[in-house]
Amino acid sequence: MAPIGRILIVDDEEPVREVLGEYFATQGYAVETAGSGTDALAVVERERPDLVLLDVVMPEMSGYEVCRAIREDPATAMLPVVMVTALDPAQERIKGLEAGADDFLSKPVHHAELLARVRSLLRIKALHDQLAESNQTLEERVREQVAQLERLGRLKRFFSPQLAELIVSGGADDPLKSHRREVAVVFLDLRGFTAFAETAEPEEVMGVLREYHAEMGSLILSHEGTLERFTGDGMMIFFNDPVPLANPAEQAIRMALAMRERVGDLTVKWRKLGYELEFGVGIAQGYATIGAIGFEGRWDYGAIGTVTNLASRLCGEAKPGQILVSQRLLGKVDELVEVEPVGELTLKGFHRSITAHNILRPKG
Repeated sequence: MAPIGRILIVDDEEPVREVLGEYFATQGYAVETAGSGTDALAVVERERPDLVLLDVVMPEMSGYEVCRAIREDPATAMLPVVMVTALDPAQERIKGLEAGADDFLSKPVHHAELLARVRSLLRIKALHDQLAESNQTLEERVREQVAQLERLGRLKRFFSPQLAELIVSGGADDPLKSHRREVAVVFLDLRGFTAFAETAEPEEVMGVLREYHAEMGSLILSHEGTLERFTGDGMMIFFNDPVPLANPAEQAIRMALAMRERVGDLTVKWRKLGYELEFGVGIAQGYATIGAIGFEGRWDYGAIGTVTNLASRLCGEAKPGQILVSQRLLGKVDELVEVEPVGELTLKGFHRSITAHNILRPKG
């Protein structure tokens, strides 16, 4: 049977140590003994008892000095100490409490009373130990969460919030490792931006880009897209990675329609300032190789494949206000939107002509 606690009995009289030691041993406690203050402090450091029963009057080092030394050590500052003396209890009790004792008894000691006080102090110590352990666990969790938030904040500067959270939480197979997945890819840019940038002041160009990026960025996040990159007015977004979606094509179309409407509001303002800018989008669906692209210190999360090239070429062919989609993607959303055929397009990098459609509006 495991002992219910470890008690250190400190007294310069061996018979006292033996009597008290045998008594507490029969009560189920492990007992350590010391005949001097110096030995007592060595046992405290080595054995880490749960309570110290300490005689006041001892040669070389008094019980008060031992108690103060125990309290000065942060590792034992909360160790329960019961002081015992045959001296005047009225005066010695005050000295003992000032030295840091938790309780004080007069000799001869009544064993039943001593046992009751020891049990009471050990219950308090057990609660304190539980609280200290809980506090330590809480502090560790707080440190881990703070570190995680700091890391997440750094990652969000380079990756989408969804990807950053997956990387930090480990909630998926390594998302940065190259893998294949079917995705819906969206390319978009502003028509007339190159001419505008050549003639406008740099501050005007940056002002337009800030507005444009802020509006498009909020729509990308709200539709669970992953921003692969943006270059000036151009953006590439894909759906279904790293966060799987039930219908990535539908999400891509809904986002593109919302973007066209939002840019329409912006162009009203821009025209008043003399900025002639329009909006075009290309969307395709297919398999791509996805993973980390870059070098140590600067990584991007990218998608490579024919589907990305197709979305880019469709965007390049889109007239102001058009959202051009491939036939494959239209098959996923034809019940949701009204379209008009654009015909067969000859696109750079594709040997065969591509059938494209322009998304007009949602059905209903």
